[in-house]
Parts: sequence; structure tokens; C-alpha cells
Amino acid sequence: MKKLGFLGAGNMGSAIIKGIAKSGLEVELFAYDKNTEMLEELKKYGVKPCKSEAELAEKCGYILLAVKPQVLGEVLDKLKGSVGDNHVFISICAGISSEFIKFHTYSNVKTAIVMPNTPAMLGVGASAIARDEAISDEEFEFAQKVIGSCGLVKEIPMDKMKEIICVNGSSPAFIYLFAKGFLDYAKDVGIDNQTALELFAQSLTGSAKMLTDSGMTVDELIKQVSSPGGTTLAGIDKLNQGNFIGTVKEACKACTERAYELAGK
Repeated sequence: MKKLGFLGAGNMGSAIIKGIAKSGLEVELFAYDKNTEMLEELKKYGVKPCKSEAELAEKCGYILLAVKPQVLGEVLDKLKGSVGDNHVFISICAGISSEFIKFHTYSNVKTAIVMPNTPAMLGVGASAIARDEAISDEEFEFAQKVIGSCGLVKEIPMDKMKEIICVNGSSPAFIYLFAKGFLDYAKDVGIDNQTALELFAQSLTGSAKMLTDSGMTVDELIKQVSSPGGTTLAGIDKLNQGNFIGTVKEACKACTERAYELAGK
């Protein structure tokens, strides 16, 4: 049985652990985190606590990195001497490259780089994953199953991992901000907040389903809702006046630029 160790057991790490537990994936789970209370809590999912980063590496062939990117370097430095050719790192740390992991551990370790998102905490995540040249098909398939235990997972090229962040990693925050505008408007005109929230959230769910399952393009879907001279077009005209699509693209560009800045540190 494969042994998977979690280096960091916060919100995202715990979400994946819970997803694995529900999925029935046959794997022996280990974890190290400075928060020992969290490790005790995760025992009910079959997780075996480790007392150090080195102990985790000694026991596990697969290591999932789930710590804050800003501290990952110093954490990985503690693994030097404990990892070798057969270790596979699965990283969910935003903006962290395969080269960064190899530099701080061992030049021949294998890596799968993941960009997850917070809906994974509810089992409905959308994660992008990329592989380096050293990882085998079997090892990469296992990494995909681990991440797929809490939602959708799609492979993309390694050199697009920073560009994808805005598409699935940061986009939930952008969507929540978009939602806030509708909910604030509903409040302003005297509509009950819970009612507006449920109607708008269901509209998001339904619209997402139309995007994936209707067979229509985005432009066709917009046209389907927009009757000539009607209310929707009046709203779209106002969004276009504010360069809505251009602003979204600029937000994505800023997100990507920041990812490259963080990776350069």
C-alpha cells in the first residue's frame, strides 16, 4: 500500500485528507504539522501523526506539501538528507515550482504541481495539475487520484501553472465579489438577504451547468438570456460601459504577475 504524508494539515490539507477518507482510495496516511491538536483531530480519518518533517519523509514515498508558500523553503530545507530518487512531492502551494522543491530538497525528486481551490473543502474543488519529466505514469496517476478525491482535476502543461491560478485558484474570490454586488443591490431594494443569496447561488450553479453541459458557446448562452431591447441587455450595456471583460482580464493579469513575483523570491 502506498504511503502518503501531509506536510501541513491546515484547511486545504485537511480537506484532501477527508476527501481521501470518503473516496476509499487505498493509501496509508501520515501527517506532520506544528499544530498537534489538528493532528489529533485527523486521527479519526486514519492519519498517523509524525513528530518531524524528517520522520514524515522517512516513512512516506509520497509527500503532499500543504504549507504556506512563504515558509515552504525553510520547511523543505529540513528534509535534506531524508529524501531521495524514489520520493514524489505533490505540491498545492500557490506559485511554487518544481525547481524550487528540488533546490530545497534533492535534485532528483519527482514532483506533481497542483493549483487547487477552496471549494475542495466541500468536496467540489477544481484543481489543475502538472507533472515534471521524472515522475512515472503510475506515480502521476496516483497524484491525480489524491487530488481528485475532493473534486475535479485536470492536467495542464507545467509552464502554465502560474497562468492557471486566476482561472480556478483565485476565481472563487472574484466570483464572491461579483455576488456581493448583487446581494448588496438586493438589500438596497428591500429584498430579503437569504432569499437573494439562495436565488443567486442557484443561478451560479445552473449557469455553470449550462456552460459545461448545454453544448452552447459562451456567446450563445449570453444571447439566449438577452432578449432584444429587454432587461438583460440593459444590464449588459452598463457592464460593457465599465469595460467589464477588460477589467476581468486585467485582474487575471495582475494575479499571474504576482505569482511570478512570489516565485522569484
